[in-house]
Amino acid sequence: MFEGLRRKRVLITGASGGLGACMARLLASYGAAVGLHYKRNARQAAALRAELTRQGGEAETFQGDLLEARSCRALMGDFLKRFGAIDVLINNAGAVFGPAGLEELRAASWDRTFALNARAPFLLAQQAFARMKRQGGGKIINISSVAVKYGGSPTTLHYAAAKAALEAVTVGMATAGAPHHILVNAIRAGFIETSFHRAMGRTDTRSRVARIPLKRAGRPLDVARLVLFLASEAGDFITGSIVTVSGGD
Repeated sequence: MFEGLRRKRVLITGASGGLGACMARLLASYGAAVGLHYKRNARQAAALRAELTRQGGEAETFQGDLLEARSCRALMGDFLKRFGAIDVLINNAGAVFGPAGLEELRAASWDRTFALNARAPFLLAQQAFARMKRQGGGKIINISSVAVKYGGSPTTLHYAAAKAALEAVTVGMATAGAPHHILVNAIRAGFIETSFHRAMGRTDTRSRVARIPLKRAGRPLDVARLVLFLASEAGDFITGSIVTVSGGD
């Protein structure tokens, strides 16, 4: 049921490592042409592109700082110039800036966290939406977080708020996109074992994993498989949904 992905043009933000790279490998294995966005990890992005092309796939790398609105516009323009159209947009890039307690949280940290996790996905989806309308349809998949359910941790309220905004954008865009066969969904990812947590200084995550009903951290492939499902024809009657992949968390 995934054969329809062959030659579909897919843009993945934050694709240089972890979750994004796993998505890229899985989609490319079914014949999708993938755009690999990265911010700083040029070497990792280039290595992933080389890996995919060695295996007979089609891939290209695109650099961009999604904290800047002009970079969002440039990224979509560069992707369309290279591939000619966009069939699937996966808004995967995300980060927490300045984690801090409620009373110490700085406005700059709030603004940067919202810029990357809510504004950038909206701007990219807005551009993809316009192109997909002319093409007769497409799919947009936003990667959210189970943090929305809990309002974040004691130091990541702003991250949870940004992801909640992204989920609201998902539902609104799905309503607007339905008449044009543009399907928009979000995946609310649980605790996934990636470098995201190490970047925040979380070295001992055992207590967090213990709270997950399935008693293990998620793997990037757990999320990537749902991305594959939604991007394929298997997801052709799903839009406006927030689907949780969290081991019961």
